[in-house]
Amino acid sequence: MMMKRQTAIGVVLLLLMLTQQMFAQKVTLSNNLLYDATLTPNLRLGVRLSPHWSMGVTGGYRPWPTSDEKSTKWKHLLVSPDLRYWTDSVNVHHFFGINPVYVHYNISGIRLPFNLYQLDKNQRYQGDFFGLGAFYGYSWPLGRHWNFEAAIGAVVGYTKFDKYQCGHCGTKLGDDKKVLVLPQAALNIVYNIPGRPRKVKEEIIQPVMPQQPEMVTAKIEQKVFKPAISPVPDFTGRAGQLQKENPVLAHISAYKPYDRTRILRKEKDALYVHFVLGKSVLDNSFRENRVTLDRIVDITRQIMADSTSSVKKIQVVGLASVEGKIATNEKLAQNRALALQHYIQQQVNVPDSMFDTVGGGEAWAEFRDQLNDEVLAGNTSLQAAIDIIDSESDLNVRERKLRQLDKGRIWQYIEQNILKDQRNSGYIRIYYDYVPDQAAATINEASQLLAAGRYQDALSKLNTVRNDERAQNALGVALWQTGQKEEALRCFRRAAAQGNADAKENLRQLGNQ
Repeated sequence: MMMKRQTAIGVVLLLLMLTQQMFAQKVTLSNNLLYDATLTPNLRLGVRLSPHWSMGVTGGYRPWPTSDEKSTKWKHLLVSPDLRYWTDSVNVHHFFGINPVYVHYNISGIRLPFNLYQLDKNQRYQGDFFGLGAFYGYSWPLGRHWNFEAAIGAVVGYTKFDKYQCGHCGTKLGDDKKVLVLPQAALNIVYNIPGRPRKVKEEIIQPVMPQQPEMVTAKIEQKVFKPAISPVPDFTGRAGQLQKENPVLAHISAYKPYDRTRILRKEKDALYVHFVLGKSVLDNSFRENRVTLDRIVDITRQIMADSTSSVKKIQVVGLASVEGKIATNEKLAQNRALALQHYIQQQVNVPDSMFDTVGGGEAWAEFRDQLNDEVLAGNTSLQAAIDIIDSESDLNVRERKLRQLDKGRIWQYIEQNILKDQRNSGYIRIYYDYVPDQAAATINEASQLLAAGRYQDALSKLNTVRNDERAQNALGVALWQTGQKEEALRCFRRAAAQGNADAKENLRQLGNQ
């Protein structure tokens, strides 16, 4: 037992030395809940060495049962230093590590985890284990000072032990040694110890002199400043601004070529232009065409005039109804699509290469979807029409069978209620792209560095975008945390004047609203 006490004292001294030497770095304390489940008190002290590296030491000590008369026991002392590599220097989530392991144990009447090695329950084993482990883990942030970690791995080691006759007696039967491969796992609750606050040097102020500003500054420095900082959104150019009120706009990443299985009527964000029955000439005064076309032209002009965004693709699909000759309808649909393209080009200088102009032909997918909606709404008589569409591949025969349903009464209903819009529609969708917002990416990366306590690194990044209004609040935080308080206040006030809520909160905390 003297050896156990000396080892335990050594672990405590090691933890204290690490704390004193590394307190300026990020320090953590953690407890393994899985180890707790074995009724073993345990603690790990971790220290961040660099953006990618950390080290720590884990101690576990199970002294009970304190009576040697108990035949079931798992008394042990564990010490395990570890070295971790974090894959991301800012959002530190994934990590890999190695850990030497030392255990002094006195056990009897138990099973090892997963029953890996059989032990005689009627004997007692006392000895030492030395091993080397490797593990992988992942860390989830739970709050400003808390994390949750999960880790799994294995340990390969060597043990030498004495065997005794029974769990509570001292008659030695002999000694033995083994090479063991054991699993290791952890579910850790982690507390991130806040860094030591800087001491504030109070200035001696003469009562007769008006030193109000210095007194305010001294009081500010004594407060705990918890800076408010939020990510800034990308600037997507004029196209991104227009998209908020014009869903017909979409980023080019959402583009997909037209095929005749698409049901355009369910794509609510598109715009439709209508044609007179059997015609492909575009008439501005027909139905809502003028409003729709003016909107398309205005959006296109605004984006093309913007240097930070551009029109990448204008998708135009001409459609025709399922009635009549197939060849005639194919030509009609194509001419309607071209009429829409030419109209836009007459108003705005858009090259042919920017258009995806397609004749959709007879809109059978649209037609079947309309019939299905009617059936779902209760008009079950139209199910027979759906069955014909699904079973007959010859389009001419299919139309003839539809016209003959219920002596023509179903087709009469279809003509009056379903085909009226299908006869005269053209589909338009605009896709855009924008210049990548490198300034926003830089500001957000710097904000993550601030959250990790790397204030000087964050300041270096923010200095490259310091003239961007969106950077002022983060710049203020970086300046304040590096001791440049007057300049920091100027940045906070500049951001607050632009309506930045985080900057206003930071000024409130600092007493400088």
